[in-house]
Amino acid sequence: MLPFINIPFVYLGDKLGVGPDELKLVFSFLLSYPLAGLLKRVPDSKPAYKSLFALSISIFYLVGLFDLWDGLRTMLISSVGAYAIAKYLRGSPYMPWLGFVYLMGHLSINHIARQAANSPRSVDITGAQMVLVMKLSAFCWNVADGVLPASDLSDFQKDRRLTEMPSLIDYAGYVFFFPSMLIGPAFDFVEYRRWLDTTMFEVPKTIDPAKKPPTRRRRKIPRSATPAMLKLVSGIIWTVAFLKLSAWYSPDVLLSERYLGNGILRRIFVLHMVGFTARCKYYGVWTMTEGACILTGLGFNGVDPKTGKVSWNRLQNISPWGVEFAQNTRGYLEAWNINTNKWLRNYVYLRVTPRGKKPGFRASLATFTTSAFWHGFYPGYYLSFVLASFVQTVAKNLRRNLRPFFLDAKTSLPVPTKKYYDIASWLATQLTFSFAAAPFLLLGLKDSLTAWSRVYFYAVVGTAGLMAFFASPAKKQLKRAIEKRSAKVNEGKLKRVASNESLTGTGAPVLGISQDLEKEFGEAVDEVREEVRARARARAASLSKSGGKKL
Repeated sequence: MLPFINIPFVYLGDKLGVGPDELKLVFSFLLSYPLAGLLKRVPDSKPAYKSLFALSISIFYLVGLFDLWDGLRTMLISSVGAYAIAKYLRGSPYMPWLGFVYLMGHLSINHIARQAANSPRSVDITGAQMVLVMKLSAFCWNVADGVLPASDLSDFQKDRRLTEMPSLIDYAGYVFFFPSMLIGPAFDFVEYRRWLDTTMFEVPKTIDPAKKPPTRRRRKIPRSATPAMLKLVSGIIWTVAFLKLSAWYSPDVLLSERYLGNGILRRIFVLHMVGFTARCKYYGVWTMTEGACILTGLGFNGVDPKTGKVSWNRLQNISPWGVEFAQNTRGYLEAWNINTNKWLRNYVYLRVTPRGKKPGFRASLATFTTSAFWHGFYPGYYLSFVLASFVQTVAKNLRRNLRPFFLDAKTSLPVPTKKYYDIASWLATQLTFSFAAAPFLLLGLKDSLTAWSRVYFYAVVGTAGLMAFFASPAKKQLKRAIEKRSAKVNEGKLKRVASNESLTGTGAPVLGISQDLEKEFGEAVDEVREEVRARARARAASLSKSGGKKL
């Protein structure tokens, strides 16, 4: 790194009480905006220039700003290796799996090295490498899909397939796309290619020409400065909130003697604020990087044919409103790290399931394991993941067996007391995840258990109690009561009553966290039984065949 570049960051860091690397990270996000404006102005007829521009800025960030020569080498090892695997093993059905193992193995080595270095405040390359693993493992699958008949693929897979290998310069631009290189958001190569050749911005001919998004001069990329600046302002507000709140609510507070001197309600409040403060950091940086992507045009996600309004949420990675006001665990998790959820669902959960079969326990287990290893190997991560899986199961039972009592049995509309259920479910969701996320911030096993013990393991106790409750005859009593209400309203009718449960989705784990441990445990038992039966049948057939030969 050029020595003079470090001086202002060290000076400001001392004044603000933050590390110079963290300031440089924020500076890189801010600098990405004018640079994104320049990138957008590269002529549409010269897509290779766009990739070269993106590559050169990313190298400046890694080497000139952060002095991450090792980081640049790491990025090259992952990207060159993945490209070689995809190109030279393209026809092999094992290619995407080899690419996935290669990328995850390389990431795991760096996670272990980072954990051994024990320097969480310094900026290293693992954050950028985590994003790269998502992009390049998806790339390998897209290449593999390109050699398969379209009839064997889902609509999503057909949309993202690559029938030919991209040029090295376009691939490099995709890998080193500077607005999102360091912390995301991740996206597929097809999306990058459509941005390069501007086919992303083609609108259906059925749309009224007057409602087509405005562009400047002959450029095809619609004007995106306003939505990008709104994201920038929002990101700065969240970042300032993080810097201000960190003085009172850093994770270290949970281990201090001063914290222990508070009453239990005050401790729970502080625990929640520590989690909120940490989330502010992610709200800030993810919103800012999304805004820079929007400014380049890559955030474009179509035009409403009726209103002509442009949607810029293609690369949205976080919904602060969705997280902070979530009333159930699924809503909370789906609003957090959105693109990682998509990657786990499309390139892990659905990929480990044989074609024509429904995803089951093995798919969920593979997704959970991938998500856990992708995050790293600190014990705190696994405490959070395991507890969150049980919390998801309890929340689903509550929604199925308690929520219907707050809905009209005939219309399924909320009754007057539903607002109390909503408040209680919101409070329970927020406080439970504040507890569950604490180990994610403290990382160490001892520190995590200490923090939990200081609030008397309230989420563990509550979750265990509810698990026991729903394993008891009480669950059957609740179901009977719900059925009785429905039968009374629909007496004499043959019409089937719609389910009161409004949860939607494919059943895929969210961030690798199971939605229903009870169901998946049952599926695991069924799979083991079926395996035992299949082997018994095969053994019997073998014995019968050998006996027949003897005769």
